[in-house]
Amino acid sequence: MKVLLQRVRQAHVEVAGEEVGRIGRGLLVLVGVEHGDESDTARRLAERVSGYRVFADSEGKMNLDVRAVAGEVLAVSQFTLAADTRKGRRPGFSSAAEPALGLRLYQEFVEALKARRVPVATGRFGADMQVHLINDGPVTFLLEL
Repeated sequence: MKVLLQRVRQAHVEVAGEEVGRIGRGLLVLVGVEHGDESDTARRLAERVSGYRVFADSEGKMNLDVRAVAGEVLAVSQFTLAADTRKGRRPGFSSAAEPALGLRLYQEFVEALKARRVPVATGRFGADMQVHLINDGPVTFLLEL
């Protein structure tokens, strides 16, 4: 399981012109599920995301997590994060989880964030989404388990 985490000032996601999720200050988290991922993977990754220190403290050092700054998370499923890009000019997706497993673990990831008292908005799994964001920094990290 992989997540691409971006610190944002705000972000929202649309499906067919309809806004389905919006946050203010916080994290845009793109979520990719791979073969072999399990419920425990989703929970551990949610724990990492909720505690990942990417926000500045009073001295300007990245020492605060999303909860410490009363931030939010916009979690968006991103099948393409599971792509194999090591060869050629076209990505391969053989390592990506089947849609049913991807949906279940994406939902478990979201619920695990909520259980950690993180306000979460979401995209729509499997949909063609347009994601809008104002990246803060930019600050972007790839987290994998």
